[in-house]
Amino acid sequence: MTATVIDGKAFAATVREKVGAHVTRLKEEHGITPGLAVVLVGEDPASEVYVRNKGKQTLEVGMNSFEHKLDADVSKEELYALIAKLNADPAVHGILCQFPVPAHLSEQDIVAQIDPAKDVDGLHVLNAGLLASGQRALVSCTPLGCLMLLRDHLGSLSGLNAVVIGRSNLVGKPLAQLLLGDSCTVTIAHSRTKDLQGVVSQADIVVAAVGRPEMVPGDWIKKGATVIDVGINRIERDGKKKLVGDVDYASCAQVAGAITPVPGGVGPMTIACLLANTITACCRANGLQEPDGLTA
Repeated sequence: MTATVIDGKAFAATVREKVGAHVTRLKEEHGITPGLAVVLVGEDPASEVYVRNKGKQTLEVGMNSFEHKLDADVSKEELYALIAKLNADPAVHGILCQFPVPAHLSEQDIVAQIDPAKDVDGLHVLNAGLLASGQRALVSCTPLGCLMLLRDHLGSLSGLNAVVIGRSNLVGKPLAQLLLGDSCTVTIAHSRTKDLQGVVSQADIVVAAVGRPEMVPGDWIKKGATVIDVGINRIERDGKKKLVGDVDYASCAQVAGAITPVPGGVGPMTIACLLANTITACCRANGLQEPDGLTA
């Protein structure tokens, strides 16, 4: 068998369309324009590209985009003062600081400065705690994108066995909580897991989020399983640089029922879900109904 390819790029486009339609309704019916503020510290080339793409897509769906670029040697006091200003600004509904940041700054401390109600990256400990306790939270964008793709492809996830390989605060842990919320039986696996192949081979859903290129081969995958590859690894092969995921796509695609490619799978969903989270935060801030299909 050859797996169905889950097209994250196409699905992300539909998410942006839904976001854009809801932005239009907010403007026409309530006179509200959602706003997303992005803070970039330093001149990391990859971060600059990512921030530029975020700003472009934010404007394309009709939102306001506020970009703040700070020097690499900015003091934490100056950065925190900016975040406090954005927290207090009613035109700003979502705030994120692009990571990584220079070594003299703490990512954890930066996130702690952001109003949890505007934490559209879903990284604040309050949002993590709300998610873990089954309450309404802003959810980290990549896990939210994974959940949307799974729901779209599989429909109900209730009763399925899911293995999440990776235990990061950014992807592994929040995604496990999301899958539990959809009534999956969830195992979080990692580098210390005994018999990782055996654990993975029992899964109806396999999510690889470890940052190790092509770590998961096809003979680990249960026939017909759905494979979500979160990894984005740059390698050199045959004298050429290329992007690969955390699973060996060629062998896994021969066994799985469905699989996300790299690139073009989970990656495009991240910014789309950032926009969705901004809409959600805007609606909550104004006591309005949240859009269907854009939240966990």
